[in-house]
Amino acid sequence: MNTGVFEVLGPIMIGPSSSHTAGACRLGLMARQILQGEPVKATIYLHESFQKTRKGHGTEVAILGGILGITPDDERLRKSKEISISKGVEYQFLEKELKGQHPNSCQISLTSKNGKHLSVTGSSIGGGQISISQIDDFSVNLSGQYNAILTKHKDRPGIINRVTKMISSKGINIAYMQISRTKKGDSASLIAETDEPITDNIQKELESHDDIYQVKVIRPL
Repeated sequence: MNTGVFEVLGPIMIGPSSSHTAGACRLGLMARQILQGEPVKATIYLHESFQKTRKGHGTEVAILGGILGITPDDERLRKSKEISISKGVEYQFLEKELKGQHPNSCQISLTSKNGKHLSVTGSSIGGGQISISQIDDFSVNLSGQYNAILTKHKDRPGIINRVTKMISSKGINIAYMQISRTKKGDSASLIAETDEPITDNIQKELESHDDIYQVKVIRPL
């Protein structure tokens, strides 16, 4: 088994805990990236262990810092609440049981300047690593370690083929892919983690398809 430096040494970070601080910050960073807009309001629901460590291990300031775009190794992380106030970003932390989730989990609900809403549920699974399990109404499995593309589209034949064919035609290898839908013939989602970055041209071409409602390109954290 190959073991990377990250797994041995852990993340470079500000704070006492790789799970409750660094991982928490990365969850906020991932939610911000998926939103793809400047957040103006954040409601963070803390589950089990995250609720217990919200103050002592800096879980609150870490998640909020990530939402603001502050990385785990940035000294500003400690002052994320003050920075949020100065930027006019409203925030609140609430307790919530997230059934079936890892103890170090949270649900992040964001609103952007242009009025877009997003809900992301994820967990800090150790050593600063994370797992995103839900985006809005769709179940996903997103690690934040790879380039990724997320589409929301109509559930109809040919859409998945169009997306994967477009990606492969540009010499991009899909490392992992997951498909989800709300119900047959309604809305569906595809998330693919790739070995190479998704280009702007791929995103624009997919966005031009009438049955593809949304395309988001996600970069590794």
